[in-house]
Amino acid sequence: MVKVLSSNLGYPRLGEKREWKKSLENFWNNKISEDTLLSETKEIRFAALNKQKEKGIDLIPVNDFTLYDHVLDLSVGFGVIPKRFGEFTNAVSIRTYFDIARGNDTAVASEMTKWFNTNYHYIVPELDQVEPKLLENKALNAYLEAKEELGIDGKPVIVGPITYLKLGKGADKADFASLVEKFVPLYKTIIEELDAAGAKWIQLDEPILATSLAKEELALFEKVYEELRTAAPHAKLILQTYFESVDEYEAIIKLPVDAIGLDFIHDHGESLEKIQQYGFPNNKYLAAGIIDGRNVWRADIQLKQAELEILTRLVPKEKIIVQPASSLLHVPVTKKSEPNLDQVLYDGLSFADEKLDEVVLLAKAVSSDAKEVFSELQKTELAVSELNRSEHRNNKEVQAEIAALDSISADRKSPFETRIKKQHEWLKLPVLPTTTIGSFPQSPEVRSKRAAFLKGNITKAEYEAFIKEETERWIRIQEDLDLDVLVHGEFERTDMVEYFGQKLAGFQATKFGWVQSYGSRAVRPPLIYGDVAFTETITVKESKFAQSLTNRPVKGMLTAPVTIINWSFVRDDIPKSDVFNQVGLALRKEVLALQENGIRVIQVDEPALREGLPLKRSRWEKYLNDAVYAFKLTTSGVEDETQIHTHMCYSDFDDIIDAISALDADVISIETSRSHGEIISTFEDYHYDKEIGLGVYDIHSPRVPSISEIKTNIERALRVIPVQNFWINPDCGLKTRKEEETVAALRDMVSATKEIRETYTILEK
Repeated sequence: MVKVLSSNLGYPRLGEKREWKKSLENFWNNKISEDTLLSETKEIRFAALNKQKEKGIDLIPVNDFTLYDHVLDLSVGFGVIPKRFGEFTNAVSIRTYFDIARGNDTAVASEMTKWFNTNYHYIVPELDQVEPKLLENKALNAYLEAKEELGIDGKPVIVGPITYLKLGKGADKADFASLVEKFVPLYKTIIEELDAAGAKWIQLDEPILATSLAKEELALFEKVYEELRTAAPHAKLILQTYFESVDEYEAIIKLPVDAIGLDFIHDHGESLEKIQQYGFPNNKYLAAGIIDGRNVWRADIQLKQAELEILTRLVPKEKIIVQPASSLLHVPVTKKSEPNLDQVLYDGLSFADEKLDEVVLLAKAVSSDAKEVFSELQKTELAVSELNRSEHRNNKEVQAEIAALDSISADRKSPFETRIKKQHEWLKLPVLPTTTIGSFPQSPEVRSKRAAFLKGNITKAEYEAFIKEETERWIRIQEDLDLDVLVHGEFERTDMVEYFGQKLAGFQATKFGWVQSYGSRAVRPPLIYGDVAFTETITVKESKFAQSLTNRPVKGMLTAPVTIINWSFVRDDIPKSDVFNQVGLALRKEVLALQENGIRVIQVDEPALREGLPLKRSRWEKYLNDAVYAFKLTTSGVEDETQIHTHMCYSDFDDIIDAISALDADVISIETSRSHGEIISTFEDYHYDKEIGLGVYDIHSPRVPSISEIKTNIERALRVIPVQNFWINPDCGLKTRKEEETVAALRDMVSATKEIRETYTILEK
């Protein structure tokens, strides 16, 4: 019998109950020592490695674990450390490592942005005037640790040189090849040391290959990998791609590596088509990403078997590796932590641990005649079919609404120029109006009260009374700060997506379905497992109460369809555009309910619009058309006087600015300070014809910005945006900040705004 190898590309870091997050935050809050942090995180890391070993994974990844971010790990290992944090000739301390990620009193944090089209954020390497040097071989340390302490001969995982450098900022793009030349010797040293230590497999992640590359960049791949090949005379090199198909398949399969990892999930069927058309080298392994590493639904096992059977006719069976299509970083750890779910839904789920079981099961099925695993294969197939046949996925009322979409207008009643005049007449806001993005700090008391309510230790009435008290307290704080447009603070919400998932039919919240977003920040994406329907008002009660406390306008706060979907685990049995529209129709009813209850400024946040953009430009138009339509479906039913806001954060927006304008929101707020104001250049070339707020300080860092710093950010924006169109706001919601940080930063923001208003008042006179 020919053995087909099983492999994994990466495992979740959080721990089953977010133990990793708790350790990090306890360290940051000086509750535990550095030694305790390292001990606790090592325990989490070892548990993950042992679990993969017990499940029978042949190629177990090492070096996928991190204390914050795997890209940041590589940066500090290469000495790619911003000069504002100091000069280093040896490995950096843990404190400095975290300062780079989070900022400190004297230095702003490095920028973070989305990892390709996922909701994971990486710390962006700052490559200007960099002279790299190898300060630490973390991959070697991880390999030796697993080998010597656990007896696991792991597969070191490293972000490849071209992907790493393409994801950085600050370097001269015209001299990219020279930059690569500086780093190749360091990569060679890492690989040489791994090879000498006995590593049999080394995985180099190059997901940049799933994007559209220029011919000179592809030529660079050939040159780089010829050099790297010489560094590993004994180890097998895996060139791993994911998140899409590769365009230049014929060139890539000729690269001097031992294995090519391809995504057979998010490739639109193109990977198999290219193998059928052009073949696959007999001297290379095909690492087939056949299990979805980014969604939580049990695999259609018959379909996967059929795909693998086709592959075995094209590639020798002994040269096939069965694996997830990407790292399992993007899914929760195990569904065993969710025993109270509906049985049909539970049976249809597959989290990280269950996906490893699927990988091993399929590898066994391909290795043998499948008789020994027949019962397991049959059980899996039954679970998938029962979920698809269930009433959850066959809501006749929702399906009728979708069929009648043509009868609903997705356009506002009047053009922006007409609406904004009416809005100015009743809002009567000063020039450069100030506001926040929505959420205020979720203090330990807020979290404690919520936990007590969920455990039944306090009544619903007691919990709601507390939420009202907290809302009123923050309305008064906002009035004292002299903010112009207020928010209720979202103290009743655990998460901007999960909260809506708890209120709409077709969604299911989980208890421990946590996924890392950035640093210690974890989210629990809801499961969109059925047809989505509006069943009750979601935000009206809290917004109406907050508005009753003040004469200043209070924004209603919603999350928009595409963000809800991009930050959820979405059913995979119907087109995603159909789910967009189901959510849009449901939220449309909520928007109208807010308006009917006196809320005339409504923010419908779409921060994940850009991150969901397909990696290949050829697929952009359909995605953006679908996204814009779903947003307009949500917001277009309101009167002209109702002002629609939206918010986007932590992405490059210049290439989708037309789509952003097409959303037809009256006011948009966009992150800019964490990216050091780079998006401002977009508005030098593009005349944005609506109102806009470019975030004037970074909320993801605990540091409080100075008035002069905020004034600089505002003045920089006003060079390209008319003052009458500009709003003042932080980068993002303030949920993760402490109260004293929040109040101090907002006070500085308002003070800076008033000083600049005075300047413009003098100029007008």
